[in-house]
Amino acid sequence: MITQYGWSDALARDFKPHARAGYVPGRVVVQRRDGYLVTADRGELRAKLSGRLRHEAREIGHPAVGDWVAMSVNAAERTATIHALLPRRTAFIRRAADSLQTPQVIAANVDLAFIVTSMNGDLNPRRIERYLAAAWQSGARPVVVLTKSDLCADTGPQTAEIEALAAGCPVVSISARQGVGLDALLAHLAPGETCVLIGSSGVGKSTLVNVLLGEQRMATASVREGDDKGRHTTSHRELVLLPGGGLIVDTPGVREIGLVDAEDGVSVVFDDIEQLTQTCKFSDCAHANEPGCAVRAALDDGTLDPDRWAHFQKLGLELAAMEQKAERLARDAERRRQGGLQKGYRATKKDVRGGADR
Repeated sequence: MITQYGWSDALARDFKPHARAGYVPGRVVVQRRDGYLVTADRGELRAKLSGRLRHEAREIGHPAVGDWVAMSVNAAERTATIHALLPRRTAFIRRAADSLQTPQVIAANVDLAFIVTSMNGDLNPRRIERYLAAAWQSGARPVVVLTKSDLCADTGPQTAEIEALAAGCPVVSISARQGVGLDALLAHLAPGETCVLIGSSGVGKSTLVNVLLGEQRMATASVREGDDKGRHTTSHRELVLLPGGGLIVDTPGVREIGLVDAEDGVSVVFDDIEQLTQTCKFSDCAHANEPGCAVRAALDDGTLDPDRWAHFQKLGLELAAMEQKAERLARDAERRRQGGLQKGYRATKKDVRGGADR
């Protein structure tokens, strides 16, 4: 059964040490606050983390939808205990919306990222650029999916606009309700491959999954009148097997993706700008008022969109700030570690002196 979910010879080799320990493999298909659903050769099992893995998860992170795990199984109760994670091939990561903005794995071991946006008021080129940067950084192949084409009188201009910024990745316009464009979309997803759906609430992710499944499995809701903003209908991440053999992860709507270590992804999305900066007269050009600045020239003659340039600068500043924060947190952690060692050393010396006095 797990072969349908992407189990491979490479995974079997990685799993050998766990097999010798008596564990069985499984893949996380649902992640909830109170535990997981994991698919295995014995079917779906309710699973929780072992005490050791729960402790280690503070450092390595918790299992995510799409992860392959090693577990012990209680066949009578159809439950399992997860003891270890297999190495991830890819991971789609964003910064969580908490005060620490901790990295959060949205989906693991994904081959494609369908970046879903509707052809209505939600269409936002700057947001798509951010999603694309995160997708390229994850190791997945991005595909931009423009939904609700039936609501757009002429899809050509919007499609052309997104194709111009999509860094060479495919752009597919579809109408899930009318079945338009679905074959072209599914052509990108081979049997055994896993795709994650990323996009805002109300863009049609769950509707698309239901149409591809041929059943009303995911809850859906219409967008709000007046502003085209979506309502949250998906409350958890879920990996489902499609009739054609591909796998798809539906996720709750996310309006913003906080980038994590995404320098390479940004470079791919803004390759045109990075190449432009290399043709400036001075290698340390700040692209302000320097003579021979290729960026300023492109802005002046209209070949470079000012909004695109501003967003490139914004993402660069965001990544630099995150790097500085990571370095500061690492220094603080090292300072605490050294303080703990010194405290232990002083306590040991005190015990030695006390023993000598006796």
